[in-house]
Amino acid sequence: MDEVDRAELATVLRTARSRLTPADAGLPGGSRRQVPGLRREEVAYLAGVSVDYIVRLEQGRGPKPSDQVLGALTRALRLSDVDRDLVYRLAGSEPPQAGRIPMLIRPSVLRLLDRLADLPVMVLSAKSDILAWNPLSAALFGDFSAIPPAERNIMWQRFLGTSLNRIVMTPEEADRNAEACVGCLRAVKAAYPDDPGLTRLLAELRSNSPQFDTLWKAGRSSTLRSLTKTIAHPHLGTLTLDCDAMLVPEADQSVIIYSAPPHTPTATALDLLRVTGLESFESH
Repeated sequence: MDEVDRAELATVLRTARSRLTPADAGLPGGSRRQVPGLRREEVAYLAGVSVDYIVRLEQGRGPKPSDQVLGALTRALRLSDVDRDLVYRLAGSEPPQAGRIPMLIRPSVLRLLDRLADLPVMVLSAKSDILAWNPLSAALFGDFSAIPPAERNIMWQRFLGTSLNRIVMTPEEADRNAEACVGCLRAVKAAYPDDPGLTRLLAELRSNSPQFDTLWKAGRSSTLRSLTKTIAHPHLGTLTLDCDAMLVPEADQSVIIYSAPPHTPTATALDLLRVTGLESFESH
């Protein structure tokens, strides 16, 4: 499976891009378009890769894509299971198998993400990969597309990264949150013992985070709960948001929705963020 059919892969990727509109992908429409479909810049933004990388793939050039990049591309292009598997095989990789954590988002969930444009929303895999997000979520937390796909994971960022440092917690809250994060991954490991992505994530966390390794050895499990989060936004100040998780059982994914009670300072700040955040994206 190591041989890459670059010409056919290029054709499939170009065709998939031409079928999508910005609205399909949850992006602003922007200016008038001369050709149908998403622009290469938009696919690159959604997949977290460079525009030059997309150009080389669509021209049948470049190195063999990694499984992480293939996953990000097939999600960005909203491919069906059949088309996703085709892309993997053309790229010389084995498609995701049964018993592995689902990474493809159901079309109905993507439609929900598109409709909830007035609230920050993201979709997480069972092991907390950030699979999709809307522009308001990026305006709230920062540009997720700037994070390499392999690090675009809540747990990785919680223990090893800095991309979620806008979340404010007291030391006691941070300790409880760390325990809950590790407990969630332990429960996921029991459900998907052979998932290679989860195995790599756990190995990296245990090797590079003493706190994670200590909590892992404690042997406790936990589940994702709805809660309130405090966000320190660089332009809007401190925001207090309700965080609710809606489980998609068939895909073992979670839709995370942030909201605020009406007529509160945070609700007013979200109203402003809808304008400033989207304008910032348009100029990206």
